[in-house]
Amino acid sequence: MNSICCLLLPIALCVPLSAAAQTPVYLDPDAPLPQRVQDLVRRMTLEEKVSQMTDVAAAIERLGVPEYNWWNEGLHGVARSGLATVFPQAIGLAATWNDSLMLELATVISDEFRAKHHEYVRNGKRLRYQGLTVWSPNINLFRDPRWGRGQETYGEDPYLTGRLAVPFIRGLQGSDPRYFKTIATVKHYAVHSGPEPERHEFDAVVNQRDLRESYLPHFEMALREANAYSLMCAYNRVLGAAACASKLLLQDILRGEYEFPGFVVSDCGAIDDIYRHHKIVPTAAEAAALAVKHGTDLDCGRVYPNLVQAVQQGLISEADIDVAVARLMTARMRLGMFDPPARVPYAQIPYTVLDQPAHRALARKVAQQSIVLLRNEGRVLPLRKDLRSIAVIGPNADDAMVLLGNYNGMPADPVTPLRGIREAVSTRTRVLYARGSALADSFPTFVTVPAGALRDLQVDYFSGHELTGTAAARARDSIINANWRDQAPRPDLNADSFAVRWTGVLRPARSGQYQLGLIGTMKFALYVNDSLLVRSVYGYRDEFGDPRLRASAVMNLEAGRDYRIRVEGVESYGDAQLGLVWSAPTDDLMQEAVQAARTADAVVLVLGLTPRLEGEEMDVHIAGFRGGDRTTLGLPAAQQRLLEAVVAAGKPTVLVLLNGSALAVNWADRQVPAILEAWYPGQAGGTAIADVLFGDYNPGGRLPVTFYREVSDLPAFTDYKMQGRTYRFFRGQPLYPFGHGLSYTTFRYSNLAISHDVRSRTDTIGVSVDVANTGSRVGDEVVQLYVQHINSAVERPIKDLRGFRRITLQPGEARRVNFALPALQLAYWDSVAGNWSLEPGNVRVLVGASSADIKLSGMIAVHARPEESLRRD
Repeated sequence: MNSICCLLLPIALCVPLSAAAQTPVYLDPDAPLPQRVQDLVRRMTLEEKVSQMTDVAAAIERLGVPEYNWWNEGLHGVARSGLATVFPQAIGLAATWNDSLMLELATVISDEFRAKHHEYVRNGKRLRYQGLTVWSPNINLFRDPRWGRGQETYGEDPYLTGRLAVPFIRGLQGSDPRYFKTIATVKHYAVHSGPEPERHEFDAVVNQRDLRESYLPHFEMALREANAYSLMCAYNRVLGAAACASKLLLQDILRGEYEFPGFVVSDCGAIDDIYRHHKIVPTAAEAAALAVKHGTDLDCGRVYPNLVQAVQQGLISEADIDVAVARLMTARMRLGMFDPPARVPYAQIPYTVLDQPAHRALARKVAQQSIVLLRNEGRVLPLRKDLRSIAVIGPNADDAMVLLGNYNGMPADPVTPLRGIREAVSTRTRVLYARGSALADSFPTFVTVPAGALRDLQVDYFSGHELTGTAAARARDSIINANWRDQAPRPDLNADSFAVRWTGVLRPARSGQYQLGLIGTMKFALYVNDSLLVRSVYGYRDEFGDPRLRASAVMNLEAGRDYRIRVEGVESYGDAQLGLVWSAPTDDLMQEAVQAARTADAVVLVLGLTPRLEGEEMDVHIAGFRGGDRTTLGLPAAQQRLLEAVVAAGKPTVLVLLNGSALAVNWADRQVPAILEAWYPGQAGGTAIADVLFGDYNPGGRLPVTFYREVSDLPAFTDYKMQGRTYRFFRGQPLYPFGHGLSYTTFRYSNLAISHDVRSRTDTIGVSVDVANTGSRVGDEVVQLYVQHINSAVERPIKDLRGFRRITLQPGEARRVNFALPALQLAYWDSVAGNWSLEPGNVRVLVGASSADIKLSGMIAVHARPEESLRRD
């Protein structure tokens, strides 16, 4: 092997010098792709083939194939890989109802993926979160607001989800006919949306109508229309079969009906579940063989190395292995990993593309468009910028991490709501701040230990992974809150091999019970008075979990007393973050908030949830929350008490919600005149919120989920039937309906026109309407088209979204909005015949501003032969 060659080349182009005279076919960029793949696979031994089928694919030095890590995250920005532009969490992206914006932001994400990947490779790094196979988007149906991972999705409607997923995937994968920019992975196929604590063992039982009409349409759009080249199968069973070994899902539908040519990856640990939790087979070798034979090509986990044994035992053939490896090698070749970089257009994207001003501006634009005005009685909003004083209150008002949701990157300069408001108002306006409460009872709210509580803080930097010997450098600090992202603290240190030690004195200003700890991505330890208080268990990160580790312990601290502290951090790879945090006594938080409210001319309350309460399989078990999911829909009790106390102060109050799932703010809807839903709004969230609060931006976001009034309005969380769920099947009265969102201006709808009735399966009906801005401000309207089947012989949804357009109109401006409604969108799944069927009869067309605010309606007659079946081809 020519080691110099391998050092210089950023992609896998190194072969032994003895072979240089005769270039292998797989390294010939002009050879047909199938021939190249076949040539590479046939040169591998069985052991080498199997080594390519796990998320950490081993290097094959004799063939010049470098190690590759398939695991990379890009839900709303390049995640867990240092500096990146962080857009709103996925549910916030859905609230924009803007498909063209999805393409724009996904293009930025893929630009940053490419720039970071090639910089990593130039530095000899091929680790997790440094590649080009992106395990996003999550397009599971957010069927129940209790699901903690619903924040990662595009909401409760399959049509909206699909229409937003298509441009997102196209933005990730690029438009080059030969090379993928990155590869998008749609997940989690296909019937998977909680509960989180049981996700490794439950069986999602659905009827064929629900499967085809609710759980699969958006996957079909993502795969057949956007051509996503990868798919992730889920942990759970579906109709008795493990999702990663399902003949129905993977063979009949995915490979058969959808003709999917790409590769399937398991969710992380899902192959283990086949034999450990689902008990479908008794051994790891049998689980591996079962999954591969059904079409799961890549194991994020530890089971597929048993495939060598499975072949030897006759459980699977080497030919089956070849099929999976060929799909994986095809993906790598289409990413340009075996071609000269000069031939790969995306390899030329410079590292300087990261965090450029245009990306920051787009993050602000997306955040603005994601904000939903839920309520604005008496036109409290927008606020004046020249008020004498504004009180900003709430546990989410000044927490930068809550902006980022989960599966996130680290922005250079995140703006909290408090900062956004301070930067927006007049210099004559006094901005008062009070946290007011904990996020929830029995749940500590951690903040960075302030500089005033630390004395004589010294920091030593070490080269390598040991805190021994002479430090490479020494400096002073005022706080312990470091974020070096994917870099090192100093240019003379290796970004993946350094250690840091802070020493100093902690002197609290008040006595009481504190929870003191560390948060970070580094291996860490905290000592108080030379005794170990906390340390990280897993080092850099939990094997399959969130990379930000937290560890804390309760201590009673005395005011004015000095406590010696020592904080140690050791970096291995990826993000480098470490912070000393505490949850201080909260006895007077409420009093401080009420006093601020009484003093101010107006109040902005920033409440809601946090990714520390709702998310993926979490160790959270307090009132209202269970393992990442929710058991109730209201605000946590601590915040509800704060809300009521502040409103009682009698000042004009605006409630801003930061959360990833629907909140039943019933009391606030009656008592608070203005409510904004801002989700987890990304790096520019605080600026965008201030833009809306003060009228610099007119909100136009719309709800991608129904806001229910009570958890009792819903069926059991474990029941996967769609009946009684989402706007399509819920017959109760929601707090805020799907598609809802207000504006600072008004709109008028008129002149609805429908081109013709449905005469055949190939028809496309034209629907058009005039929309005019009748107010005094420029504003966005989201025009929504629904259909409603009249007197159907089969059970149909109450209404179904079948089109939407987000348009910007100047005051007095009118525009004709056109929709195309294919006949196929009026079909239903005939479970007996096993195909799509058009039903003769009448279909009402509804056009309006939300699923509940229908402005105009018309009728389409469907003339179709009952025996005519429809295939989506």
